[in-house]
Amino acid sequence: MKRLRILVLVHPDLVPPESAKGYSEQEINEWKTEYDVVRTLRAAGHDVRPLGVHDELKPIRDEIEGFKPDVVFTLLEQFQGEVIYDQNVVSYLELMRIPYTGCNPRGLMLARGKDLSKTLVHSHRIPIPAFAVFPMRRKVKRPARLAMPLIVKSLSEDSSWGISQASVVDTDEKLVERVAFIHEKIGTAAIAEQYIEGRELYVGVLGNERLRVLPVWELKFGSMNEGSWAIATEKVKHDPRYQRRVGIEDGPAKDLPPELYTRIQRMAKRVYRTLQLDGYARIDFRLSNDGVPYFLEVNPNPEIAQSQEFATAAKHDGINYRDLLHRILTLGMNRSTAPAAA
Repeated sequence: MKRLRILVLVHPDLVPPESAKGYSEQEINEWKTEYDVVRTLRAAGHDVRPLGVHDELKPIRDEIEGFKPDVVFTLLEQFQGEVIYDQNVVSYLELMRIPYTGCNPRGLMLARGKDLSKTLVHSHRIPIPAFAVFPMRRKVKRPARLAMPLIVKSLSEDSSWGISQASVVDTDEKLVERVAFIHEKIGTAAIAEQYIEGRELYVGVLGNERLRVLPVWELKFGSMNEGSWAIATEKVKHDPRYQRRVGIEDGPAKDLPPELYTRIQRMAKRVYRTLQLDGYARIDFRLSNDGVPYFLEVNPNPEIAQSQEFATAAKHDGINYRDLLHRILTLGMNRSTAPAAA
């Protein structure tokens, strides 16, 4: 790839240092994606400029006018403190006629609402757990069709924020308590969905019109305490010391029948097209003990640190990290203005 001027948009607290030397493991874990992307692209010969963005668009415009980037690599997961506002930053880049990496605004909007994405995906004959949404400042009453146990999450936040062992509830009293926790501590509506006993599977998809589906990946929960729910809590996803202590790891999903493996990959592709995604995304499934893959949620622009699931699955599929970032850049620069066909 020719030398490019690349503007990298990140949260102000996640602007990576020049070197990771002297930082603790937990500190590095906070900005590992930003650090890996900037360092790798610079090592590949590109002119890379990180920019911290929080609640104003003007700094982006100033950098576009002064730096004149060939492409913007967006690693923003929120704007003005709201996850759902990242689509507005991407819309602004489109209005500025600047190529950018990752998902388009419409795909971000469809994917961010867990209830909307589940409803759309289910209309395309993909199994989903039964669910109900509990808006802010409304009385919590469980629909009769929703059987216990349930897992309670934020309707719009991702990265396992607000998810702990207490997120799985088996009584109406616990449901009310956990919904209140989401409302008060996270500040969003809550979604409660049927807990599926089984395996946690992730499928990365890369592409705009032509899609490449990465190998099926599995999050393995190690030796968690007896009686613990096998779910991707904040500690499971983001605490390196806890991960080592209990043996949390991810890797290729093994012992899946070939027809089931192919079915899961095809389902991931169908989800990607149904939600009009492009760039790259990770599709999360729960494989029940009786072999049914249930769609959980989609993560457009997932974490792409070298150690994260998307990059490790790509490496397993023959795409090294530098080539993965170059593919993401190329997809952004070659994006069609028309959405992918469903």
